[in-house]
Amino acid sequence: MEKAAYRVLLYYLYTDIENPEEAAQQHLEYCKSIGLKGRILIAKEGINGTVSGTIEQTEQYMNDMKADRRFKDIIFKIDEAEGHAFKKMHVRPRPELVTLRLHEEDVDPRVTTGRYLKPMEWLEKLKDPNTIVLDARNKYEYDLGHFDGAIRPDIDYFRELPEWVDENREMLEGKEILTYCTGGIRCEKFSGWLKEKGYDNVNHLEGGIVTYGKDEEARGRGWKGQCYVFDERISVPINQEEHIVVGRDHFDGEPCERYINCADPSCNKQILASEENEAFFLGACTHQCRISPRNRYVIREGLTDSQVEEQLQKIDERLKVTK
Repeated sequence: MEKAAYRVLLYYLYTDIENPEEAAQQHLEYCKSIGLKGRILIAKEGINGTVSGTIEQTEQYMNDMKADRRFKDIIFKIDEAEGHAFKKMHVRPRPELVTLRLHEEDVDPRVTTGRYLKPMEWLEKLKDPNTIVLDARNKYEYDLGHFDGAIRPDIDYFRELPEWVDENREMLEGKEILTYCTGGIRCEKFSGWLKEKGYDNVNHLEGGIVTYGKDEEARGRGWKGQCYVFDERISVPINQEEHIVVGRDHFDGEPCERYINCADPSCNKQILASEENEAFFLGACTHQCRISPRNRYVIREGLTDSQVEEQLQKIDERLKVTK
């Protein structure tokens, strides 16, 4: 098999960075100069990024980053790819690497964090009936794939997770908690916050789901579905032994792993939908979104007002039948 010509690098590091605005501008110019594309966040507390490029470009990037004393401890998660996973290169300064908005309660993961579990340690803990598995991601990430038996917090944004925990404290108290996220960065801070809030027995998956899926011993066992990623790939496989589709089409509930954004820009909700249902429902999650004058699906397909009205009648007829 011919080796892929491109790579996607996923990485983060909590480290001290002076003047994030200046650092972000310098890093953007550097990334563009070697031909990378991607999305990188820089804050006083560190760096978090996903970039894509050729093997030569990504090798240069990893070597140059390791040569910088601030980033010498970075661990890169590497995926082969057929091309770029991004259209452009963005490097942005941020107040936080992951948005928890804890303010005076903020946690430094280098000081306080949960117990790191290697993939095989994690797999063994998953089998323990006395543990509770808490997904630290958003609903749409969970809905595409998750660890078997994991709790799905009812959140749309990571910053809502502390409030959800406070409201569901009885579910977690006295339990050994296992928490996980895509690459590990959210859980480093979240598990530290759990410890600060009095949860003593807190573990998190070192390197996140992506690292777990690449481990040759664990082989992604215990994972169902796909793992949502924040680039043009949208999802990546994790379980090397079996693939169980857990995603369900927004419109008919059939097994589905294809994400789209609602065609109404003011909504933009991510929903799972087959190509057929995307077309039938005009790419929109609700009637209100379908009749939006800014409906991107309608505009893209060049549908006339009469064609849209005809399709809305068909949708109404189908929904009446399925009620």
